[in-house]
Amino acid sequence: MDFEYNDDQSQLAQSLRKYLSSACDFYLKRRPADGGSPAGEAAWSAMAAMGVLGLPFSLEDGGFGGGAVDLMAPMEALGEFLLTEPILDHVALAGRLIARAGDASQRRTWLPSLCDGSRRASFAFLEPDRRFALAPVATTARRSAQGWQLDGCKLMIDGAPEANVMVVSACTEGGASLFLVERANPGLRINGYRTLDGRLAGDAWFDAADLPAEALLGQEGAALPQIEEAVDFASALLCSDAVGAMSSANDTTLAFLKSRQQFGVPLGSFQALQHRMVEMFMACEQARSMAILAACRVDAAVANDPGSVAKRMAAVSAAMVCILEAARLISQDSVQMHGAMGMTDDLKISHTFRRLTALAHRFGDIDHHIERYARFS
Repeated sequence: MDFEYNDDQSQLAQSLRKYLSSACDFYLKRRPADGGSPAGEAAWSAMAAMGVLGLPFSLEDGGFGGGAVDLMAPMEALGEFLLTEPILDHVALAGRLIARAGDASQRRTWLPSLCDGSRRASFAFLEPDRRFALAPVATTARRSAQGWQLDGCKLMIDGAPEANVMVVSACTEGGASLFLVERANPGLRINGYRTLDGRLAGDAWFDAADLPAEALLGQEGAALPQIEEAVDFASALLCSDAVGAMSSANDTTLAFLKSRQQFGVPLGSFQALQHRMVEMFMACEQARSMAILAACRVDAAVANDPGSVAKRMAAVSAAMVCILEAARLISQDSVQMHGAMGMTDDLKISHTFRRLTALAHRFGDIDHHIERYARFS
């Protein structure tokens, strides 16, 4: 089977790497927590100009009609350069839910501006004491004279402080539902902060937030399968992001071993360290293969086919287990082989370590995905 990128995918990845190498080194992730920076805005605009933000959306919605496989190369580049902009949540979660669940009016209102980067979107789905559960419980929505009234709390919303709109999951009488909540809603309060790996995230509280009837995204009570599909899509792309970060860690560590002298010879001449580097490179290549499998399964899945959905879930969880094991091995070994300086802010490898550590808890840890794989394989 041919695992090479086609010409269009390769050219996009090359253009993206060329831009990132000249404009976005790893210091970009140290932006102040209270407002962003021109560099961050410039990177966001560049992603839109190169078509990354619109890649997975249909032509009718202002995008390019791509899928997870088309986004693999860009996500690898973003992981390699440790870009902290919330592109994954904007494109693969919030944007995808609007594209898949929204009606013609909602898509027309939001998707063109999400594709061109003029507006940002986030997905609020994690709740207190719920770990990785996707079905909303603590956040509720009930019908009101205006349409809907939303109450509850959501945690760890990537990009929330900068988002113009949030897609929020809530429990209604019919089950799990999705709602569009604009940033200006007076019933919404957001507490922003930086995560371990430098991403700007936030927690949101909804205090009797009034929403119009058209804020309901899709059919009431039918949102859980759509949420699961979007999270699987994002998980497959997260795998590619991790592969890019792991590949960068391997290259950085190998270059360090070749240049650093100990006892008058390069560290890379010691056989024990050579063996560790081989294990790291093998783990990265295996992770890349699993990321490809996950992306292919996500693109091939048919929503109304239970067998196809089960294959998608099993493939994504298998890929996540492989990715998380490889990420732990590579991040820890690369820091150890750099010595004490491997944990300092002055070296990129410490930031790569944080990124790989943080992604291990975004959409489920190893135990979660092993259990999920057992259910759907």
